[in-house]
Amino acid sequence: MSGATPDPVLKRDAVDVKLPSDGSENDSPSSLQDEQVFRFGESRKLGVTACVFLIINKMIGTGIFSTPSGVFAATGSVGVCLFLWIIGGIITFCGLSVFLEFGLAIPRSGGEKNYLERVYRRPKLLATCVLLAQMVLLGFSSGNSLAFGRYILFASGSDVADGWKARGIAVGCITFAVLLHSTFPKWGIRLFNVLGVFKVVILLFIVIAGFAALAGHRRIPNPHNFDNAFHLEKGPGYGGGGAYAYATALLRIIYSYKGWENANYVLGEVKNPRKTLLIAAPLAVASTAVLYVLANVAYFAAVTKEEIATSDVLIAGLFFRNIFGDSASARSLPAFIALSNLGNVLALFLHWLVTVIILLAPPAGPAYNFIVDLYTYPGAWINGAVCAGLLYLHFRKSENWSSPFHTYFPVIVLYLLANIFLAIVPFIPPEAGNNAEGYPYYVFPVVGVAVLIAGAVYWWLWTRVWPRIGGYRLEAERCVSEIDGSETVRYRKVYMGKHHGLVHQDGDGRLGRA
Repeated sequence: MSGATPDPVLKRDAVDVKLPSDGSENDSPSSLQDEQVFRFGESRKLGVTACVFLIINKMIGTGIFSTPSGVFAATGSVGVCLFLWIIGGIITFCGLSVFLEFGLAIPRSGGEKNYLERVYRRPKLLATCVLLAQMVLLGFSSGNSLAFGRYILFASGSDVADGWKARGIAVGCITFAVLLHSTFPKWGIRLFNVLGVFKVVILLFIVIAGFAALAGHRRIPNPHNFDNAFHLEKGPGYGGGGAYAYATALLRIIYSYKGWENANYVLGEVKNPRKTLLIAAPLAVASTAVLYVLANVAYFAAVTKEEIATSDVLIAGLFFRNIFGDSASARSLPAFIALSNLGNVLALFLHWLVTVIILLAPPAGPAYNFIVDLYTYPGAWINGAVCAGLLYLHFRKSENWSSPFHTYFPVIVLYLLANIFLAIVPFIPPEAGNNAEGYPYYVFPVVGVAVLIAGAVYWWLWTRVWPRIGGYRLEAERCVSEIDGSETVRYRKVYMGKHHGLVHQDGDGRLGRA
């Protein structure tokens, strides 16, 4: 993705405008203090190849190098584990179909923000506030940062069981990323792109090495993990199967597939969105899904069940050790995985603050899977709402819904049911009362729902309580360029008295590159 700065094509200062009237005698004029609209020329927009790498670079991250251990620990079955990775790919394709229909009907940057606003228009801005609460409070990089710390310790031969040491390195990782992006943003983007290549190369290397392991080229005896593949392992460290275990396993798999919607977030900067997205998105998701399943086969070909269940984020490190031995060259490969984790945490201050809090708040112990569950869970509610909204548009003829791409009814229903399953089942207690990592089973779903509710509370304060106290009402304006789809959104405070002519701009922004 290009790091070039968009060209400003219009700037307007202190222009007096008249806001839309609601018929009240207290309507007052407003003063727009500043406005900038940005536009990207066609030559600088993203084509098919750029979108493919944009999606793949976002999808392939910490997940496939770290979460397979948590998936196996939850399910306790090699066969079920591999089957769930395939199901995760199918669910991802269903979600992609839903987002393709929305994205090509609303070809603007912003992703599900636009889709929720199109469907849930009353109460105004409620859906937006709920989504933003999830993105701000739970859109952290703690999982990637913690995996970075654990893999650095593994590569250096240090004690990987020291959870606080790994968390300290994780804080350093996210701090470095923030400083790099805030001081040298172009270098941050270049580093992101270079590390994206590392991730793909390492994943391909794991798949190829997995075939070698299946042929007997490994430093350990055959683990026989594929014998009686659907046997259910039970005991300490295992989830014991059941609905809760399958739901948490699927949440971790969905986390690994996360990023398939990345092109939708910058759709306003995609060249010929209909053609580009219809080719790039399915190609990127299909390629990644195949690599993920093969990578899991590779892990099971070279790592014992006991090692997988207890490896936390280090399954790829154990894989390299069992294939190449405990040599310096073998430890260098986990170091490259650590660098790929760094590529996924490049961020800014608010993101840094939330990430550090989530890193340090859990008690000592294996926190990675808990962080992944907490990060992924609210997305089930958001995606379920988007999916339900598409069903509504299909059957509500008065909405006059039209899109160049059509998602078939069974696909929408499957994706909706999958998200309902992921949203509801984590509240059902497993037999052990805790999850496989020892945390109370209800913690991450309760926190996830509480964050969404916090978004609704903020909406109520922002649009109802504070305006009544301050004596103003909020007005929102959206301007979309017919030339290039660039978008400007402004929120204004309109004071209700006749003598309050000045209106302060409460928010002004354009949905741009992600």
